[in-house]
This record gives sequence, C-alpha cells and structure tokens, in this order.
Amino acid sequence: MAKQKTLILVRHAKSSWSDATLNDIQRPLNKRGNKDAPKMGDHMAKQKILPEVIYSSSGLRALTTARLISVKIGIKPSEIIAEDDIYTFSSEELLNVIKSIRDSYNKVMIVGHNPAITDLTNFLSGSNIDNIPTCGVAVLEFSIDSWKKVGGNSARLVSFGYPKKLWKKKSK
Repeated sequence: MAKQKTLILVRHAKSSWSDATLNDIQRPLNKRGNKDAPKMGDHMAKQKILPEVIYSSSGLRALTTARLISVKIGIKPSEIIAEDDIYTFSSEELLNVIKSIRDSYNKVMIVGHNPAITDLTNFLSGSNIDNIPTCGVAVLEFSIDSWKKVGGNSARLVSFGYPKKLWKKKSK
C-alpha cells in the first residue's frame, strides 16, 4: 500500500535590505518579517500543518523564519536542519534535496527562497501560482512511499496561504 508524504514549502518572511554591506546569505528579516513568521506559525498550528522535521536554507532570513515558526508548531529551533543546498534559487536543486530526504519522515517542511519555492510548487502540483509571497506556505500531498519518487505533477496542492491573504480575512 502506498504511503502518503506531505511536503510543506515555505518561502522565508520579508527580509531587510537596510545594510548594503551584507552578503545575500546574511540578510536578516525586517520588522514585518519578524511579525509575520510567528503569526504564520500560529496559523499552521491551528490548521494542524505540523511537520515531523524542518529543513531550512542556511540563509539567515530563512533560518530565522524557520525558528520563529518552529516554536509555534512544537519543534525546537535547535532541531531545525540547516542545509546549504536549500540556499538556492533553482527548483531543480531544491528537488534534489527533497529526493534525498529520509523516507522515515512522512511530513517535511522546507524553508527556502524564490523563485525556487514557487517554481517547485507549480512543477510538483501542476498549479499555476504566479508568486508565493514572503512567508507563504504551500502544502503538497503525495501518494508515494519514498521521497525519491517525487516528480512533476505528482502532488496535490492541499492549501496555500500567505500573511496578506490570511490577515485580510480576519480584519473584515
């Protein structure tokens, strides 16, 4: 019987461009990013979007986003797996990371960067999302027993949310 795998793709929250001397990988979150990430974590907890493990880009803005979300969904920030290979803007490179995930994990969250996050979401699910905004979360489900089997149009997009879409609803 085929198992189910769930992939939660998260684009890092809004980053700061205030210090032009920083390398891209060292860019931190700005004020809005530091506010949106924990709120997104709260939303994920309420919606039961709860991964077993979090992989994050080694980029500071992605790692900070992962940490701010993790505490809200019951994962210790120290348990986040930071991977240099997720610090990529290429969906193909990100796909290779996913294919190398241990099959003992059935629900995995990856925090990364655009355009890789948007492109990969569309490739895997056959969706046509123009852009996953900062701190956006796409939840994909696969009817597979191994991450090695992940490929084009092999997933169902279960949900897609981002701060402006979610908070706008609540303010009405």
